[in-house]
Amino acid sequence: MFSSKSEETPAITTDLHSHLIPGIDDGSKSMEDSIEMIEAFIAQGYTKLITTPHIMSHRYPNTRAIIEEGLIALKKELKARGVVIDIEVASEYYLDETVMELVEKRDILTFGDNYMLFEMSYVQPLHFLEEMVFEINIAGYKPVLAHPERYLYMHDDFGKYERLKELGLFFQVNIPSFGGFYSTPIEKMAKKIAEAGMIDFLGSDAHKIAHLHALEKVKAEKVYANIFENNTILNKTL
Repeated sequence: MFSSKSEETPAITTDLHSHLIPGIDDGSKSMEDSIEMIEAFIAQGYTKLITTPHIMSHRYPNTRAIIEEGLIALKKELKARGVVIDIEVASEYYLDETVMELVEKRDILTFGDNYMLFEMSYVQPLHFLEEMVFEINIAGYKPVLAHPERYLYMHDDFGKYERLKELGLFFQVNIPSFGGFYSTPIEKMAKKIAEAGMIDFLGSDAHKIAHLHALEKVKAEKVYANIFENNTILNKTL
């Protein structure tokens, strides 16, 4: 169970899931939005951001070139304003056949030790998930499932989560989920995943400044401190 907040809660200083490059997905709408969010990260003690724009063939058909050019522009603006933070890019991939073609070509934007962040449909299961995960591993990538707590169709059987861990998936849970930011069922599942010791990475999934406010709120609560009791959080290795 979740107990009182510890004064020795490890500090998370690296965020690995955000949408800070303006105008290329459903995240930041402008450079001003990006700067506001980044300054909020800094105010909360973050020193490194790995921003992860969507690559989603049916909605946000971004490419490596588009994302890397966006990072260059963002870094240029940060430097001009004297905002100091280490910022890199990877991507949040929507797992489909188009992405699997990128896996086959070894053309994936990764973070850390060749980690590949991906998400799935929120409304229906991915039928060939196990085969896709196998191919990702064979290609030398380490698959990281973004916000497992948000896939409502998995909530009815916790064994589905256990099976994904058996396949070698890393789990990245959104910190705001612990404060009910998305919904009560998602909050409950985030806590259940934490109690089971299944969390590998914690992320903000920041799309807008409201996510930074939610992030700050949860990090001040006892539920956040207790995540670290049962889970080995790998953010510090990035």
